[in-house]
Amino acid sequence: MDMVGACRAFVSVSERGSFTLGAAAAHIPQPVASRRIAALEKHLGARLFDRSTRRATLTPFGRDMLPSARRLVQLAEAMEYDAERARLAPVRLAVPDICATRDLARLDVEARRRGLRLDFHPAPPERRTELLRSQQVRAAITGVPQDEGYWAVPLGLASAAEPRVRTVYVETLRAGRADAARRRIWIQPEDDVPHIRDRLMRVRDTAGLRAGQVAVATALTGAAAEVLGSADFLLCSRGQAAELGLHWRPTGEVSLARGYDVAAATADDAERLRAHLRDGIARCLGAPVGPEAAE
Repeated sequence: MDMVGACRAFVSVSERGSFTLGAAAAHIPQPVASRRIAALEKHLGARLFDRSTRRATLTPFGRDMLPSARRLVQLAEAMEYDAERARLAPVRLAVPDICATRDLARLDVEARRRGLRLDFHPAPPERRTELLRSQQVRAAITGVPQDEGYWAVPLGLASAAEPRVRTVYVETLRAGRADAARRRIWIQPEDDVPHIRDRLMRVRDTAGLRAGQVAVATALTGAAAEVLGSADFLLCSRGQAAELGLHWRPTGEVSLARGYDVAAATADDAERLRAHLRDGIARCLGAPVGPEAAE
């Protein structure tokens, strides 16, 4: 038996003294209200209304049960209100701080169409992980090795001057090649993670570059300034290079990519974000979208 529905019909009819008016106030047909009240009477073991009169008059038992029924209905309504608030509460989501404001705004619009509200918290990789661990956010887009990620963003080297080659080989920066020894590769904070940084460092060592020729920047702005004002390279995605007005080329010795996935307090939250917002998140990250993602 639907106890809440039966009590709601009972309270509504008792307050209006009529099965017809009470059913209308409860937004149910009068026969449904009658059946629910009859089921409640059977469940409780006694009559709630005196049916010998034209009005819906409470029996002594009905008067005794009415306060409890009201409390149950009020509690149910409070629970429904709380559930609605919980559904509308924004999902606090930690995102890479390299995501463009416009792309995040478009993602928010897409999420709202699917009944989700997002509250973005841009942060570098380690901070995103900490925000999730400390439960300051419900979910985070985290960096993972490319083969473990749900999204992948190819990386290459970008420079202020357009390279004359289609692919940039790290070994061409080795000392002894004209002024190549003074050229550096800058790693931005988003890529200061072992599965990207360490692989590039190994290529540096194999190619015979000096230690300082691959440097980790404390901020993307600083790294971009170094590159714009010199012949240095920035390790970045093709989209970032375009935003910064740089010329992008793939690397020759190693294929590097940012891998991303969603980590969340619950598996349901993570899966919902992956399934419903796959393309929107991909745009924010600079990952391939739609048919390109399958290539």
